[in-house]
Amino acid sequence: MRNIVVKAAGFAVAASISSFALVMTVVPLLGGVVEGNAILMSVITPLVVAFPAGLFTCWQQKRLHNALCDLTLAHDRLAEAHMELARVHAQLSAKARLDDMTGLLNREAFFESLKNARRRTDSGVLLIIDADNFKYINDTHGHPQGDVALLLMSEAIARSVREHDLVGRIGGEEFAAFLSATDTDEAMIVAERIRLSVEAIRFSPGEGQVLPLSVSIGASRVHAQNTLSDVMREADRHLYLAKRNGRNRVVFEGG
Repeated sequence: MRNIVVKAAGFAVAASISSFALVMTVVPLLGGVVEGNAILMSVITPLVVAFPAGLFTCWQQKRLHNALCDLTLAHDRLAEAHMELARVHAQLSAKARLDDMTGLLNREAFFESLKNARRRTDSGVLLIIDADNFKYINDTHGHPQGDVALLLMSEAIARSVREHDLVGRIGGEEFAAFLSATDTDEAMIVAERIRLSVEAIRFSPGEGQVLPLSVSIGASRVHAQNTLSDVMREADRHLYLAKRNGRNRVVFEGG
């Protein structure tokens, strides 16, 4: 408030000086005589008028400045809140697409991504990967140890595929990988790498015991003429053959 009064007083003094200078200049030019009362009025009138006017103007300017500062602060906070909301939304969207335990794509996200991938390319290979004898682990050592085994297998699968491949958990102990723009030979190399990586895991459910882990893999080629249902049916058929023929193997093109 003190600054406002000082500014208003400055405006009033400046107005008074200007008024006095104007009177002393103009009146003689018009043939008049500047006397005591005229001088007094030329000084006092601007002070009386300009001071309250300046006081009101400065006060309004101060209010406007404060309002602009508040608006700027509110805008900055709103921008920060919007950024935080966008970050949280992105995290929630990503979380909704991922399997809680393994961090791989969940079933819905995997098949959605597979459909999108097929729009970009009509070639590739789908792998259905199923843990062998998994019921034994759960029944003998409990579901917590079963979860540990699943996590180890999911990490081995993720390490074994290529950077641009899709990997997801599509069932309890069932995984899937889509190898886009891949021929049969290269797909077999990736599938075998997955199988060997899982086989190399040293899984210890406790008491110094080490249980072997393995997966059976059914593979199916993806091309423009077959539907997703056709591809899944073929991969599941090959997976069944892998299980029936002894497990821990890859079956492709009828075995």
